[in-house]
Amino acid sequence: MRTKVAIIGAGPAGLLLGQLLKTYGVDNIILERQTADYVLGRIRAGLLEEGTVKLLDEVGVGSRAHQEGLVHDGIELAFGGARHRIDMKASTGKTVMIYGQTEVTLDLMNARQAAGLTTVYQAADVTPLDFDTDHPRLTYKKDGVTHEIQCDFIAGCDGFHGISRASVKRSAIETFERVYPFGWLGILSETPPVSHELIYSNHARGFALCTMRSTHRSRYYVQCSLDDHVDQWPDDRFWDELKRRIDQKAADELITGPSIEKSIAPLRSFVAEPMRFGRIFLAGDAAHIVPPTGAKGLNLAASDAHYLATALREYYDENSSAGIDNYSATALARVWKAVRFSWWMTSMLHKFPDTGTIGARIQLAELDYVCSSRAAMTSLAENYVGLPF
Repeated sequence: MRTKVAIIGAGPAGLLLGQLLKTYGVDNIILERQTADYVLGRIRAGLLEEGTVKLLDEVGVGSRAHQEGLVHDGIELAFGGARHRIDMKASTGKTVMIYGQTEVTLDLMNARQAAGLTTVYQAADVTPLDFDTDHPRLTYKKDGVTHEIQCDFIAGCDGFHGISRASVKRSAIETFERVYPFGWLGILSETPPVSHELIYSNHARGFALCTMRSTHRSRYYVQCSLDDHVDQWPDDRFWDELKRRIDQKAADELITGPSIEKSIAPLRSFVAEPMRFGRIFLAGDAAHIVPPTGAKGLNLAASDAHYLATALREYYDENSSAGIDNYSATALARVWKAVRFSWWMTSMLHKFPDTGTIGARIQLAELDYVCSSRAAMTSLAENYVGLPF
């Protein structure tokens, strides 16, 4: 087989990149280690920046998001027993949309299938080869048979644990990482959200977040120990703890119900530099991870796909390598700003075991400043709705 761009990974980064390339007339094939059902079964983020929604519109898959997504003009920060609203639209003229990553993935999968584009699921032992030459290729196994794809470029969109970054010589890559000393325990429930906007709560017992997937499905989180296990958190314990960490009005109005999904996610900041090695490019979680506090993971994957697709279009249409040569620097400039914002939000809202009472007081002072300063509110809003691509 031969194609112009071989994409490893059928998550949002790989699928969006594939659709953008198709729009630009660039042939591509996607290889995915898991089944399509497994990919769709992963519960992930659900907040889209306007720029991400525009990309979905560009590839013709935005209609369901516009019909079913929930547009939010602001968020609420809760501390000291009260909530304080940040009006993002008033500060920036922009909004965000709640629309689950699973739905984004499904829309992109359906569009790819309708266009007759090739996606190989259950592709085992994917191996990028010769990407330091002008003739890169990939091998993989399907049903016990080894196959080879010859291509011009390889896009590694296969996540933090994928083969793409692992195939690069360690001496050629520099990584930056911070592992946070806590995780998020999250549940999904068929209950109406407690608020029509997200509530980020700083509390002496630990952080809590009230969000949603729709008007009838809620997503809630509480900060927990990395040593915790979901079996230690029956639903009743979770709901009781959440009520303790949110303001009284929200606790009184909270509608509880059985969880339909429950998991613990560790938090980390991670960046790999550069994001290009010869003719293989990294995009999305293969290159960077951010804590979910800033709602940037999916949106960074989208901006990576935009930068890379634009660069490849320029290469084929204009016979120019300027875009691919600048891809890493361009993408990383936006990535590091998102890493900074996510770190700042995480630092301001969570209980840290090593900062003690002075750390807690500094957090409250920071929150009070953010909610009383127009400049600080604008800065938060500008980063939250997404910096320009």
